[in-house]
Amino acid sequence: MGFRSLAQSLLLAASIAAAATTPVFAQQQPAPSQAKPPAAAPAPAPAPAPQQPSAAKPNVEPVTPGQTQPPAPGTVKSNHGAWSVVCDKPAGAATEQCALMQNVIAEDRPEVGLSVVVLKTADRKSKILRVLAPLGVLLPNGLGLNVDGKDIGRAYFVRCFADGCYAEVVLEDELLKTFRSGAQATFIVFQTPEEGIGIPVDLKGFAEGFDALP
Repeated sequence: MGFRSLAQSLLLAASIAAAATTPVFAQQQPAPSQAKPPAAAPAPAPAPAPQQPSAAKPNVEPVTPGQTQPPAPGTVKSNHGAWSVVCDKPAGAATEQCALMQNVIAEDRPEVGLSVVVLKTADRKSKILRVLAPLGVLLPNGLGLNVDGKDIGRAYFVRCFADGCYAEVVLEDELLKTFRSGAQATFIVFQTPEEGIGIPVDLKGFAEGFDALP
């Protein structure tokens, strides 16, 4: 599977692109031995052009999950463990749009947080996984994902807004099954090419919450 992403807003009111144009998670190639980090330049260099995330395995610093972020706009219809079903009716829409959401802030690093959103496309034929990461992450390295110790791959960040940077993929059946049966997902953001920060997301209640989506 390939893990790439689309540029779309986290807002429930945003329209969902056709499933055929939405990419999916891709497995990384086997990691070679870790290369030494490059010597620091005397002055900051211009940001490089976006490129394929490095296959080298970075050091990942785990963080402790803390309180949840403020709830997203909309109405909370139900709670399922660490997840909530949130619905909102965009202006001009005939029906509500609903999403399964969890917002996490690291207890020991309050500047590091994630919003994880799962929703269905308007035609109900595809599922979307959308992640909002904080501003300041290293964009070319993408967003890593690990579930219960299994490396899933990385996705690209393709757009940033005032509230953070977004990655989005099709939630294929295999990954959905992994989320439903898993205990903890760890999303990894990078501050340098070699240093990642692992943000744990509790999967308790995910299966029940997904089944509750209209």
